[in-house]
Amino acid sequence: MMIRNKQMLSNVAFLFLLAAGEPTSTTTTFTATPATLTKSEDAITLQWSNLPSPSPLDYVAIYSPPSSGDLDYLGFLFLNASASWATGSGTLTLPRLPDLRAPYQFRIFRWPPGEPSKNPRVDQDGDPLPDATRRVAVSGDVAYEGSGARPAQLHLAFTDEADEMRVLFVCVDGGRRLVRYGPAGLREEQWEESPAEATTYERRHMCDYPANDSVGWRHPGFVFDGVMKGLQPGRRYLYKVGSDSGGWSETYSFISRDTEANETVAFLFGDLGTYVPYNTYFRTPHESLSTMKWILRDLEVLGDKPAVISHIGDISYAKGYAWLWDHFFEQIEPIAANTPYHVCIGNHEYDWPWQPWKPSWAANIYNGKDGGGECGVPYSIKFRMPGNSSFPTGTGAPDTQNLYYSFDAGVVHFVYMSTETDFTQGSDQYNFIKADLERVNQSRTPFIVFQGHRPMYTSSNEVKDTAHREQMIQHLEPLFVKHNVTLALWGHIHRYERFCPMKNYQCLNTSLSFVYPGAPAHVVIGMAGQDYQPSWEPRPDHPDVPIFPQPQRSMYRGGEFGYTKLVATREKLTLTYIGNHDGQVHDKVEIFSPQIDNDSTPDKQVVAMPKNMRYVEIAGGAMLALLLGFMAGFGVRKKRDSARWTPVTNEES
Repeated sequence: MMIRNKQMLSNVAFLFLLAAGEPTSTTTTFTATPATLTKSEDAITLQWSNLPSPSPLDYVAIYSPPSSGDLDYLGFLFLNASASWATGSGTLTLPRLPDLRAPYQFRIFRWPPGEPSKNPRVDQDGDPLPDATRRVAVSGDVAYEGSGARPAQLHLAFTDEADEMRVLFVCVDGGRRLVRYGPAGLREEQWEESPAEATTYERRHMCDYPANDSVGWRHPGFVFDGVMKGLQPGRRYLYKVGSDSGGWSETYSFISRDTEANETVAFLFGDLGTYVPYNTYFRTPHESLSTMKWILRDLEVLGDKPAVISHIGDISYAKGYAWLWDHFFEQIEPIAANTPYHVCIGNHEYDWPWQPWKPSWAANIYNGKDGGGECGVPYSIKFRMPGNSSFPTGTGAPDTQNLYYSFDAGVVHFVYMSTETDFTQGSDQYNFIKADLERVNQSRTPFIVFQGHRPMYTSSNEVKDTAHREQMIQHLEPLFVKHNVTLALWGHIHRYERFCPMKNYQCLNTSLSFVYPGAPAHVVIGMAGQDYQPSWEPRPDHPDVPIFPQPQRSMYRGGEFGYTKLVATREKLTLTYIGNHDGQVHDKVEIFSPQIDNDSTPDKQVVAMPKNMRYVEIAGGAMLALLLGFMAGFGVRKKRDSARWTPVTNEES
């Protein structure tokens, strides 16, 4: 009987070791500090010792909440990132993690070289993710102060009323929260107060994997929407959000919208995102952080000038991994909490095989899984743009919102569209765009800037979107031409490319500075995103010839990360392309309003002069232009070479 009991105890011990992980002769110690994070904390330190026979594939995985299964990690980092890993001891410092309204936990796993992973999941490149069967150590919990009750992820947006400003933020619960605000210089006890409405979405609203699976789903908390009303135009306001019981945010500021202002400043880009979910927290910071850094610098230089941020599709690249939305909003908060942040929907927020709008020509366009099973729901709740546009998800989830809208800001009328839902003639979206452009008063807003995700013109290798571009040219371009759209901005293609003013594939002006010629200049500004699309791709049989040459109508094409800045007065709109790698301008176009009889505009002869004097003037001007052009070209080339900037050669040259 005693022998049988001993055998049973031995079996139980063996089963316990299997459950706990690989048996070791020593105890591995593992700590994560600090245990409590505040908003000012920049990093978490992981430290371990006594890890026997370390392997270069051993790794630490991150979890939130701590009840997550071993396979449901948010990210991972190989221990060999520590210089002392081979000794069985080491230290790693993680960058700031977003407040997910639940504690974090870290676990160390063994992964012997040569042993295939048993993990059924793969990353976005199709590579196997690390095994999670040999757990050897677990850290203590690391939690944010306040457990998510304090507001986070603040971002502003215009409403339909010029004297209002909307602020959205996230808390762990749906309890009462307020917005307190007042003009700069007024004591806080004299500020006004406005309630914020809370909403959320549930796992059942996600339409497919990974958004509705344990590996992707994390509860988003409650999104609060508060509106500050009765604002004076062009005035600086201070505000904060929260409650006495749950805590208050920092105090932020903004400049209220001024539709009568004589200058408009905007920063515009597409396809920002964090992109790769599993190792987002552990790699070198994505170039999107650099984009935010340079925009923040420019905003500080501008001081109190009002500005708008436009992010035209492919917002967070969460693709069904909910915590990446939190990561994204924390990245942009230093800008978006002080400047209206406007968006339009892209394929990575919406597209799924069950998407309801699938015209015959779009068979190969809208049938992917770019949306990661979200089907537009997080995008619709986490943002609230002007207007009330919506479209069914086709899955029983709430309708998708924030699809098309417009607003005036100073001398510019901004229009946003959804390239993912029906835009053809007769659709609700087409009718909105048509009616909106017909109502524009160009004596008040002489410039119209139109924005959408998938481009109408591009010279990239996105050949599958060809039918989509043809449909846009057929249905939307006539409206652009008829109603004097100045500039059309697009994302989706991860590069910068500026086209001349286009009308039915025809180029109307190739200058860098010109009077509006009757059709919009098209610019692809998706260069804030992942850089997987090469600017130059050689043909296999002719390495010196590109597969997708730069056509004559493409004025500039580059693959560097960056963003664009728009500055418009009543006389002129200027768009500049700024590189992340150096913060310098690398392309620029000026478009003059045709309504302004300004002697400084190009292509206008000011004073008639004698014929013989004109010849001397022309000859002298030509010689001076050649000399200046040579000097400028040499300087630009030297500057770009030093920054490793390689503009693509025109096909014709």
